[in-house]
Amino acid sequence: MRKALLVALVVVLAGSLVSTAFPAPVEPLRIGVITSLTGRFATFGKMQMAGYQVALEEINRAGGIKGRPVELLVEDDASTVPAALSAAERLIAKGVPIILGTYSSGISKPLAGYMDRQKRVLLVSGSADDSITKPGSEWVFRAKSVASTYASTLFDLFQYLREQYPAIPLNTVAILHGTGAFETSVADGAVVYAKARKYQVVAREAYDRGLTDFRPILNRIRGLNPDILFMVSYEEDAVAIMRQAKEVNINPKIFAGAAAGFAIEPFIKGAGDAAEWVFSATSWTPDVKYPGARQLYEKLKKAAGMEPSYHAAEAYMALIVAADALRRAKSLSQEDVRDSLKATKLMTPVGPVEFKDFLGFKNQNPIPMVVEQVQGGKFVTVFPASIAPGKPKYPTPPWDKR
Repeated sequence: MRKALLVALVVVLAGSLVSTAFPAPVEPLRIGVITSLTGRFATFGKMQMAGYQVALEEINRAGGIKGRPVELLVEDDASTVPAALSAAERLIAKGVPIILGTYSSGISKPLAGYMDRQKRVLLVSGSADDSITKPGSEWVFRAKSVASTYASTLFDLFQYLREQYPAIPLNTVAILHGTGAFETSVADGAVVYAKARKYQVVAREAYDRGLTDFRPILNRIRGLNPDILFMVSYEEDAVAIMRQAKEVNINPKIFAGAAAGFAIEPFIKGAGDAAEWVFSATSWTPDVKYPGARQLYEKLKKAAGMEPSYHAAEAYMALIVAADALRRAKSLSQEDVRDSLKATKLMTPVGPVEFKDFLGFKNQNPIPMVVEQVQGGKFVTVFPASIAPGKPKYPTPPWDKR
């Protein structure tokens, strides 16, 4: 089975993956995909490819789109903007009716601008920066959550804990984040929600890519003794921050990571016991009460060859949504595909999808999020209480008592 999976992935990376259940003469319908197969974001690109693979197999097993098998034309953005723009240019030249991509907000935002200028349909599958769809474009759609939702969901958790444990003061927050588009967007949202919920922001520390020693920043934050340390970082940074937080003995009541590096299995493996009790907002877990969520998890795990992150689920959802829109479109013209996407109303194992214009967003799906916490070396969904099988552990004890 592992050998068969490897062969399938090699086909994808070569440029296509198509079901053999269709007669050879049938011309496949090709969909463009841009993701990070190499470079800084390759871990997330691998997860996206697992999601695309699972969705593609489901679509073709169900008869493809209007009797045509679906084929993915996959382009590597190499975790850089120039490569992503070149990839989009190649895919447009090949006449694909829709492009899905990519992972990083810092790449997707200029990609969205390029697609808008070209009047070509882009379905953003992995980037959360609010500004991608706010104010947005008639050609750019996004099914996954926006960055500010990561912040609002965590502050909903904080409010819940305030109400459940009124004797434990929870009033101050320090924010630590990278300077990338996604991290900055989430941190901006955290400032807004902190003020709205009457928290005092005692520090906002931003760091540039490549920083490896976070101890000076953490020591400054420790001196302020915040109740909450709110963090937005990618994989390597998330691991380093929590390991060094243990070294400097910083002890807030809550460690909260806004997805990204804090919500994937390598974070737990890399940070070890320093990952314990860390909360993270995430767009999807297999425990959510959506039809087919658990079955999707099993498929994604098999395709990824490891514990799947929400990035795989989001990519799955994006391709399912694209296929649904293409089936309903009057033709494969960009105008008809755009209009069909705009009319989407679909329930998936990752959540409901309906593109709306609201609060300054355009063509954005207002999908809810959940919070998970590392408990006993595993992610446990703990909030909202109405759909979470687990309960939050709170407050975080000092390091020597964990």
